[in-house]
Amino acid sequence: MFKGSMPALVTPFTNGELDLKTLKHLVEWQIAEGSTGLVPVGTTGESPTLSHDEHETVIEEVVKTAAGRVPVIAGAGSNNTVEAVRFVQFAKKVGADAALVVTPYYNKPTQRGLIAHFQALHEAADIPIIIYNIPGRSVVDMTPATMGELSKLPRIVGVKDATGDLARVSQQRATCGADFCQLSGEDATALGFNAHGGVGCISVTANVAPKLCAEFQQATLAGDYAKALDYQDKLMPLHEAIFIEPGLVGAKYALSKLGLCSTEVRSPLTELEDGTKTAIEAAMAHAGLI
Repeated sequence: MFKGSMPALVTPFTNGELDLKTLKHLVEWQIAEGSTGLVPVGTTGESPTLSHDEHETVIEEVVKTAAGRVPVIAGAGSNNTVEAVRFVQFAKKVGADAALVVTPYYNKPTQRGLIAHFQALHEAADIPIIIYNIPGRSVVDMTPATMGELSKLPRIVGVKDATGDLARVSQQRATCGADFCQLSGEDATALGFNAHGGVGCISVTANVAPKLCAEFQQATLAGDYAKALDYQDKLMPLHEAIFIEPGLVGAKYALSKLGLCSTEVRSPLTELEDGTKTAIEAAMAHAGLI
């Protein structure tokens, strides 16, 4: 069910408030451009600065607008298990196809604590769960062995892996099985990730270049790595430029150049410096977007 190019959607704002009209337009555009899934309210969706009500509103609007045309994987993570249970149950209630749950950040649980957290979420609602392993942000790394234990639970179906370690794909195939859904969380290494056995990417760049990212993923999944490498060469400068500063800020700036979204972000994030804007524009031109 979950494969190919799936944008980690930005959350549009106007004058500090959710801009639901723009959000719905972005969903329609993503589907028309070939994205194979949508992931609202991850870090790229500015989940750290959304209220609970805003978080749930965004998920519900994306599910309604997608209307079953592509799967919606709802961001549902928290470092508070009770809070994460609320989000997972809400995702199930409004018809999301899965919940994306990050490893608890800041409080640094042990591997035993990770198992307890995900077991609790698994029991909380009848919805597939995708683990989000991003030690660079959460400061905790779920080991392949721990993931293998969790993969025995029927609704723990996959991982968004943002470790940047391509060996993890093979290691997790060994512990979780070949059918465990492995999705890249890092655009720049998505080519190698799929060569190792991954099946897609939850992508920041796909916010800006959905058609190119979808075609790139299609090529890898068809085993046409020569064609995929051509796409990689087009996209790599954009992958890098978007992340000169926090990626969601870069993605919103690029979307603004396409006339699709404002650049507005919530504090403590700030708008881009001029040099970063220039780099993003050059990368967009290199990819043929402007």
